[in-house]
Amino acid sequence: MSAGRRGLMAAVVVGIVVSAGVGFVVADPFGAEAKGTPAQSAAPTGLAQVTKGALSARTLENGTLGYAGDYQVVNKASGTVTKLPAVGQVVVQGRTLYRVDGKPVVLLYGAVPIYRDLSWGMEGADVRQLNAALVALGHAAKDEIDPDSTYFGRQTYYAVKELQEAAGLSETGTLTLGHVVFVPAKKIRVTKVIAVRGGMTTAGSVVVRTSSTRREVSVMLNAGQQSQVAVGDRVTISLPTGKSTPGVVSSVGKVATKADNSTTIDVRIRPLRPKATGRLDQAPVQVSIVSDTVKDVLAVPVNALLALAGGGYAVEVVEPGGEHRLIPIKTGLFDDSAGKVEVSGNGLAAGQNIVVPAT
Repeated sequence: MSAGRRGLMAAVVVGIVVSAGVGFVVADPFGAEAKGTPAQSAAPTGLAQVTKGALSARTLENGTLGYAGDYQVVNKASGTVTKLPAVGQVVVQGRTLYRVDGKPVVLLYGAVPIYRDLSWGMEGADVRQLNAALVALGHAAKDEIDPDSTYFGRQTYYAVKELQEAAGLSETGTLTLGHVVFVPAKKIRVTKVIAVRGGMTTAGSVVVRTSSTRREVSVMLNAGQQSQVAVGDRVTISLPTGKSTPGVVSSVGKVATKADNSTTIDVRIRPLRPKATGRLDQAPVQVSIVSDTVKDVLAVPVNALLALAGGGYAVEVVEPGGEHRLIPIKTGLFDDSAGKVEVSGNGLAAGQNIVVPAT
């Protein structure tokens, strides 16, 4: 634990002791056992138990809840924009995304942008993603077209004609540049409309910006904390509604970005219950990231810690016969979410009753 964190916790513990109205006179705070008598106080107290198990340290960070991915749809047709999608609209593969001169531009899934007409006899990575899209849309079966095939053959030709018929295009069997766009998501959500309905568009212009429909939280984490976070770490996302939902770290950036006198890395988090996050986009959230975990350790509530006059901490144990005694302890990992702290000390054992301020 850093010196700053220890100092902060010491201040917190002292504040707890003062607010509880309990004081101790310790004759030998460094002995195996420190004895003392609680001062008379009207402040009520209660009992808790020393437990044994796992604790987790957490880092609380600000994040932004939205949708994963940022895809610019680059138009390949020239003419007048006659129809555009609305912001927030969801479009799936095989459907019309927008229209130019009244002709549909169909959305297909693929990472390679379309850059040429595709016709019988051609080969390439763009043909492979076309074959995969045609099979996924049901225009051909896998035994008719291999989704991994890079060749535009007879079955691809007939499947393209089916795609054109479904979209309302001329059934030529050739996929003409400007009639489709490939985007690396099978279902997209429109985030910004750049083109103007009724305006002219040219090949190479951006028509709309989109994202996937997958929910995601992004956190700009201080670069110095990179080693504390790893892919697979569990997190808790606190939503604007006041509710919380679990998530998992899906990526940790390796390239730092410097801005406003701070250096950060981009951490992405996947909610484990996407529906619980609602539909808010670019919404501020808080993320509690598990940065360290210890197992099979003794733990007590943080408010059970008592500051000793000579330095350090102790807990007040209540023996089965009712006798009270102080046991000096050493603190370890703090689990802020559970309100517990890892402790060790001679005579301390799981199941013992300890004094805490009454709630």
